[in-house]
Amino acid sequence: MDEFQRSWLLAQLGPDTDPADLERRFFRLRAVRAVALEVLGERRAKLLGDPLKLTVDGVVTMDLQENLRGIERQIDAVRQTPAPDDPEDIDGEGNTLATSFMVPSRRYR
Repeated sequence: MDEFQRSWLLAQLGPDTDPADLERRFFRLRAVRAVALEVLGERRAKLLGDPLKLTVDGVVTMDLQENLRGIERQIDAVRQTPAPDDPEDIDGEGNTLATSFMVPSRRYR
């Protein structure tokens, strides 16, 4: 993984993400987008593993539903934004220029 890919991953996942862990994942997955989606998927699974809302009457209320929505929005954003190692024409537009000759269907005299 080069420095540009590492900086893209840190921008997507936050500066507190362990770079050595990202290196190991990149070595296994060979794509920075796959690394980002795997890390975000683990964060989402961790949130889903715990209760999203906890209320102790008169003491504390903790609601993690917005955190879950935020991670899901971040996953969608990572899927849509171009990654540093994506092929150049991945957006699907594929604009090409074609030329052809126009000839009449019947010959005129």
